[in-house]
Amino acid sequence: MGSLFRSEEMTLCQLFLQSEAAYACVSELGELGLVQFRDLNPDVNAFQRKFVNEVRRCDEMERKLRYLEKEIKKDEIPMLDTGENPEAPQPREMIDLEATFEKLENELREVNQNAEALKRNFLELTELKHILRKTQVFFDEEGGVNPTESMTRALISDDSIARQAPSGPVQLGFVAGVILRERIPAFERMLWRACRGNVFLRQAEIETPLEDPSNGDEVFKSVFIIFFQGDQLKTRVKKICEGFRATLYPCPEAPADRREMAMGVMTRIEDLNTVLGQTQDHRHRVLVAAAKNIKNWFVKVRKIKAIYHTLNNFNLDVTQKCLIAECWVPVQDLETIQLALRRGTERSGSSVPPILNRMDTFEDPPTYNRTNKFTSAFQVLIDAYGVATYREVNPAPYTIITFPFLFAVMFGDVGHGMIIFLFGLWMVLKEKPLAAKKSTNEIWNIFFGGRYVILLMGAFSMYTGLIYNDMFSKSLNIFGSYWYVDYNVSTIHGNGNLQLDPKSMYVNHPYPFGMDPIWQLADNKIIFLNAYKMKISIIFGVAHMLFGVSLSLWNNQYFQRKTNIYTEFIPQVIFMCFLFMWMCILMFIKWIKYSAHNEDIEVTPYCAPSILITFINMCLFKKGTPLPKCPEWMFPGQGGLQQLFLIIALLCIPWMLLAKPLLIIRGQRKQHMPLTNSSNHHAPGTEPENTDLESQTVALPHKEEEDNNIGEIMIHQGIHTIEYVLGSVSHTASYLRLWALSLAHAQLSEVLWKMVLGNAMKMQGWAGGIAVWIIFAFWAVLTIGILVLMEGLSAFLHTLRLHWVEFQSKFYSGLGYTFQPFSFEVILESAAQNDE
Repeated sequence: MGSLFRSEEMTLCQLFLQSEAAYACVSELGELGLVQFRDLNPDVNAFQRKFVNEVRRCDEMERKLRYLEKEIKKDEIPMLDTGENPEAPQPREMIDLEATFEKLENELREVNQNAEALKRNFLELTELKHILRKTQVFFDEEGGVNPTESMTRALISDDSIARQAPSGPVQLGFVAGVILRERIPAFERMLWRACRGNVFLRQAEIETPLEDPSNGDEVFKSVFIIFFQGDQLKTRVKKICEGFRATLYPCPEAPADRREMAMGVMTRIEDLNTVLGQTQDHRHRVLVAAAKNIKNWFVKVRKIKAIYHTLNNFNLDVTQKCLIAECWVPVQDLETIQLALRRGTERSGSSVPPILNRMDTFEDPPTYNRTNKFTSAFQVLIDAYGVATYREVNPAPYTIITFPFLFAVMFGDVGHGMIIFLFGLWMVLKEKPLAAKKSTNEIWNIFFGGRYVILLMGAFSMYTGLIYNDMFSKSLNIFGSYWYVDYNVSTIHGNGNLQLDPKSMYVNHPYPFGMDPIWQLADNKIIFLNAYKMKISIIFGVAHMLFGVSLSLWNNQYFQRKTNIYTEFIPQVIFMCFLFMWMCILMFIKWIKYSAHNEDIEVTPYCAPSILITFINMCLFKKGTPLPKCPEWMFPGQGGLQQLFLIIALLCIPWMLLAKPLLIIRGQRKQHMPLTNSSNHHAPGTEPENTDLESQTVALPHKEEEDNNIGEIMIHQGIHTIEYVLGSVSHTASYLRLWALSLAHAQLSEVLWKMVLGNAMKMQGWAGGIAVWIIFAFWAVLTIGILVLMEGLSAFLHTLRLHWVEFQSKFYSGLGYTFQPFSFEVILESAAQNDE
């Protein structure tokens, strides 16, 4: 787990590697995934770096592998994924990989070209076969008459034929071919217009689709034959056919010649079928063999490419025999990194050991929080707001408890919480098979990534549902009600609404766990629950914010900012406690002191004051107006104590506003040095020094710059003070969303029960049984769709806001940047997502 409550301590290191051992050492560090390299050549073009040729070779190998993968997917051949993670090959193995990929690509391209040529010949022969069959039908329709004479009669009148008889019979030519079926209407119109109606077209559809050899798509075509007279029309017809991309084939006039050609075509088609089958079998064998290794090949090539990309960030020394790198590493893992470097050196056969030196720097180190599959989802919620500043308190471990709990306060229902819990439990139990599917659905990946968050939210919702005694808007009467009713029958029949009298109908013992089930039947349930949930929301909110303020103390102590403790933390705590914590204490005093069974007239429920009105009067230095025969205060001395608390809280405002700037100015004048705002970062790997703002100075040349910096500090502190004071009020009110969403969820659940499922329960007979089945399905869909999904998303977003704004604003700056180590695991996962 590492340092869960604060980011890992990082250090900047300088790494010296012998050129022969650099590849193997970087490979070991990539498997480890604990080193973030810096680019030492930011001004060098990517095409001018030392290992650009190796990167290009890797790109070419990736291109060939993607071509193989595309062909494998086209044939729907399963690619073997054993889950192995092969090590990065040695540089000398790149030649073998390149030769293998080159051979496979050339062989596959040659097979594809041959198959395409064979398919094209097969298509031509198939079309010619259909032409011979269809044209034979055209000729047979004339009943044995010479076809040219029949077409002549169709095109030329009998009188014209008789006049041309002395000079010999009229000879008509014809062409036959195949055209796409959808082009036939336009083709026919063009022939008619271009030839002025002096052609005769017959066409017939080819029933079976034909395969296009260029792309493998199935197309529908038609056979046509065109009769015409003269060479001029013949030329015109052929140009029109060429324009419509119709394929023309030779077709003999004599039936015997057509039959002989058809027999020859059938023989050639059978031969082509045999050759095509053998070609496809050979192609399939090549692809099956490649599919067994293509996953591992991708991993190897991507690892090689990542290594050379990283080596391009290194510098060469003057002797050209040593590579120099700078990297951020966790201090805790320095020994592990040293061992990995030694393994890499031994693998490469080098005799010169690598050198890893720690460096001092004033740069901000990256933030690295170690997580596992349970804590990672909560860390993602925090990092979505902003990555923690280096070594700042990490809110994630506290969010593991507070996030699902505050969600459950708004989503308290045993039934709905059980649905969420079971969904999360299913994802946790089926974790490995679900992760192996590698779904591309973004919504599903969000749910699966937060499966432990969902599990805890469901479990906490079941707990708060038991506290509210609410399950699908119904109560669980486990222990029996602690109220007893002594109304007689006539009183019940004569009154529509009856109130429970706590003085005579309550046994004066609370229900053992949660709410008494009788409140589900009471007409004043909402009034009672409103008061309860509203006060609980304020109490949780004040406690949550005070916890956030207390975490700022931990930050100040770690960074040794003593000035911030005295000038910010202490007045902030006093301000929060003397105003809002006091309001919470008044709530507990009211709950304890006022009871229906108390015989003292001064503390009867009738005299119980409103906490909100009391707090407002306190802030206005105003006395409340008590009810007749009721005391002015809940306890003696309350008025004076409240005025004292308010005065001290108001004094904290100038304390927060002026104390820090005045201390800074005083400290700077004592040192006779002008004032500035410098950072308080310390060198990684060392203990933080005293970085009070009194000691944050550098010399400035002019008095005007000193005055400007003092003004900037005053403005910054004023903004910080106003934000905290006004934010304390607005943030406290913001926690009322716990009450509002809880009330809305309970009321929606009750409305859905009464208006949907309740109607089905009132129906009698066999029709009622059928209606229950149908309406229950409808109610279940609405429950999951509205109350679980929509209300759950709403509660989730409100909980997220309470943590980001109300809680984290008290101590969390979130100005850091993420530690991004050189890791093969991360690179391969990113590449897999891009492929999908």
